Amino acid sequence: MKSFGALLGVAATLALASPAAQAATAKRGTFGKLADGRQVASVTLSNARGVSATVIAYGAALQSVVMPDRTGKRADITLGYDNIGQYVDKGQYFGGTVGRFANRLEAGRFKIDGQTFQTPVNDGKNALHGGTVGFDKVLWEVVSVANGPTASVTLRYVSPDGDQGYPGTLTVDAIYSLDESNNLTIEYRATTDKPTIANITNHAYWNLSGEGSANGAMGHLVTIPASTYLPTDAGAIPSGEFKSVAGTVFDFRTPRAVGDRVRDASDQQIVFGRGYDHNWVIGRDVTQSQHLMAKVYDPASGRGFELWSNQPGLQFYSGNFFDATSHGKSNKIYRMGDAVVFEPQIFPDSPNQKGFPNARLNPGQTYRNIMTYRLTTGGTTAPKKR
Repeated sequence: MKSFGALLGVAATLALASPAAQAATAKRGTFGKLADGRQVASVTLSNARGVSATVIAYGAALQSVVMPDRTGKRADITLGYDNIGQYVDKGQYFGGTVGRFANRLEAGRFKIDGQTFQTPVNDGKNALHGGTVGFDKVLWEVVSVANGPTASVTLRYVSPDGDQGYPGTLTVDAIYSLDESNNLTIEYRATTDKPTIANITNHAYWNLSGEGSANGAMGHLVTIPASTYLPTDAGAIPSGEFKSVAGTVFDFRTPRAVGDRVRDASDQQIVFGRGYDHNWVIGRDVTQSQHLMAKVYDPASGRGFELWSNQPGLQFYSGNFFDATSHGKSNKIYRMGDAVVFEPQIFPDSPNQKGFPNARLNPGQTYRNIMTYRLTTGGTTAPKKR
């Protein structure tokens, strides 16, 4: 006979997979004010299965994701803050929309049609996540909110020509949606009036045991369906080599706990990154439809997700630089290894690398990065193609 705890687990899993009792909803709110008096809007998307996601207009950031574990107990599984002051003072990209160019540009430079453009350097000698005032550090406008069967919120930011050194006025939409199948989707679209570059993604930090949990994320089992990754120099700029993961600590083609090899100093790449902070090669170009990027499962809680996207690269970061100088929503200190990040994107430093995907965006074109987190407390299936 099954134990009471086991029966509860089965019941919770069935509840998560059962037909929805009602449509998903979107509820407007506020998340405080900036120093200049501007109000920061928030929108919470919820479904009938106990899953909710809160988005704030500052940084178009995913501020929380709440979902049940195998016993039905709900917890927030993304790191972040409960007030706008901390996001402004020490954002750390928590759930933020990062761009114009996510990840790194060597020396903050790139060329378009022979002209060199310079962006601010904010990561040693390189530019990271768009510069000193990237998309995660500006106030976006909430342009629409919709209720079920899929609840959604669309936020917009217009980045002026020359913003952080990037050419062209870039109009960006961030669309968050949640349905009754527990698909949490984030879609970025952008258009420009001059040739420019674009690489926009989300920087959510995940701890599936619960934000602030003592378990951390090092026990999470990760699968990444990639046979190659991009080794880097000490400044995290790719060397240009596509290196096989076979026989290395970067082989996640079968499920491995993050903590198994994250401190293996026999691999110089781990020393450079102080853990994992590398791009896995899922494909060589952006695709029309989504494909599997990663599977993540937490044995402690039973929570997991599959991540699907149309992007060719996956930056996997193991929270190596948390130094116990900040604390989050649960009032617990964040330490190294307390969360993991999965960023679907074009390869880092693509504009400066031969053989990397094209990051150029021309007038008349639409940049698009769509990613879906298929949240589960058991087996996972692919989201419908969009």
